[in-house]
Amino acid sequence: MYKLKGKVQHYAWGGSSYIPQLLGTDNTEKKPFAEYWMGAHVSSPSLVVLDPKHTIPVNELIKEDPRKWLGEVVETRFGSLPFLFKVLDVKDMLSIQVHPTKEEAAKGFAKENEAGIPINAPHRNYKDDNHKPEVMVALSEFWLLHGFKEKTLLLQTLKSIPEFNTLVPVFEKEGYKGLYKHAMELPQTAVDAILEPLLQRSIPAYESNQLSKAEPAYWACKTLQATGDKFKNIDRGIFSIYFFNILHMHPDQAIFQGAGVPHAYLEGQNIELMSNSDNVLRGGLTPKHIDVPELLKHTLFEGVVPQVMNGEKKGHETIYHCPVPDFIVSSIALQKDEVYEHTAFSAEILLVTEGEATITSSTAPLHLHQGEVAFAGAGERYAITSNSRTVLFKAGAPE
Repeated sequence: MYKLKGKVQHYAWGGSSYIPQLLGTDNTEKKPFAEYWMGAHVSSPSLVVLDPKHTIPVNELIKEDPRKWLGEVVETRFGSLPFLFKVLDVKDMLSIQVHPTKEEAAKGFAKENEAGIPINAPHRNYKDDNHKPEVMVALSEFWLLHGFKEKTLLLQTLKSIPEFNTLVPVFEKEGYKGLYKHAMELPQTAVDAILEPLLQRSIPAYESNQLSKAEPAYWACKTLQATGDKFKNIDRGIFSIYFFNILHMHPDQAIFQGAGVPHAYLEGQNIELMSNSDNVLRGGLTPKHIDVPELLKHTLFEGVVPQVMNGEKKGHETIYHCPVPDFIVSSIALQKDEVYEHTAFSAEILLVTEGEATITSSTAPLHLHQGEVAFAGAGERYAITSNSRTVLFKAGAPE
């Protein structure tokens, strides 16, 4: 077991204080600290600290002896670290997005490679050949969009908002796909004609703080504000805010998002664990590349009842089970002098989010402060203790 140093991603939507405070990093420049990556993704691998003067990218360390670090089952199934662990601080809304299945990701990646599109090209859809199911655990009050509303709820939305009344027959006749395709392929003048009067009517209530975050109008107005309150070329991603479920998550609640489920993070901080991929198909609320035909091809067009997880409590650990073999995430909460003992099934990453912890294992004891990270190999038996209350999040592969 060794310390691990992750990588910060400075995306424009990130906040400027949460992740620097977590990591104990100065940010006098107020740069956006959007994500803290802990994992082996080739574009930004974390560094394993073998000793104070010797670090190695975690993907290279695993490649030297995959069976040792991953264990037989995970090495045979995946061949590399199958997950990417993150902390996110969402200040501004993320893009409407969908992730492809593993099979479709492999096809899309090969097709773009054959077309000679560089991996870092801004118009590229597939950065790798993997799927990207993901689970998030809220660290604060957290808001997100997750899947289409159930049919009765979506119909109620379309009927209760005058500007959407013309969409009712489209939805009744052509269902979810017909409705979304219609909205996403409207000429920009038609998008503006529908959304401008709706936004004009909502803005006074938004500016006087009379809108709840549970109302789509709140996020629609926030989107408009982010683009400079301009009523031309209005972002069609606003349709999704009204069509999708708006979820309010409380700290320690989690939700899994599988392939095809359209979603977007709106506000807050979370722990996120996903397959080791960066494949995102975007549909709005972003200046990044949007590919509507590709998005429509991979979207799950059905009503979704969000399944919020509170986790399974086992002693000091709360485990959030996910329906994929790639990853499992849990939180470990210890009071002073309590002990957590565990044997790693495969490679594991542990992050201290509160307090500090001492981890004893077959290597030298590790003392971790808030924001510090440990990396353990398969079969490693370890114990965690603390002199005060501490909370850690653990990422690994399920047995």
